[in-house]
Amino acid sequence: MTTESNIQTSSFTQPPKWLKPFAWVMVIWNLMGVMAFVMHILITPEQLAALPEAEQALFNNAASWAVVVFALAVFAGTAGSLALAFGKKLALPLLSVSLIGVLLQQFHSFVLQDSLAVYGTTALFMPAVVVFFAVALLVVAKKYLPQNE
Repeated sequence: MTTESNIQTSSFTQPPKWLKPFAWVMVIWNLMGVMAFVMHILITPEQLAALPEAEQALFNNAASWAVVVFALAVFAGTAGSLALAFGKKLALPLLSVSLIGVLLQQFHSFVLQDSLAVYGTTALFMPAVVVFFAVALLVVAKKYLPQNE
């Protein structure tokens, strides 16, 4: 087989130069999500009592599965972003789990708990950014990671 035919049969091209910096920025983004999760689970009774009553009710009435999907979203997102930074195919399932976790968390917040009634429409910005980045990470990983490792 000639070198020319080997080149023609290879469908993988080099990833763009911006991929690694993007992945590392997403690692930092997801680590901020991990920090938010840790702050959420370590909230003290005094800190909870300082919140307005409606916010206390949201916190106290949150389903335990919503906390689990929050953890899945941020930890799988961090691991998936690291895998993407190192060009590992493992990024795809990790980022898929993260996106599912993000979507389930938003479903819980906006449909089951109606957090818009408490926070108003200004509360839509950050969840929209979170969903955007989760989708973007998965799309980028699917497009630029080698499929045949």
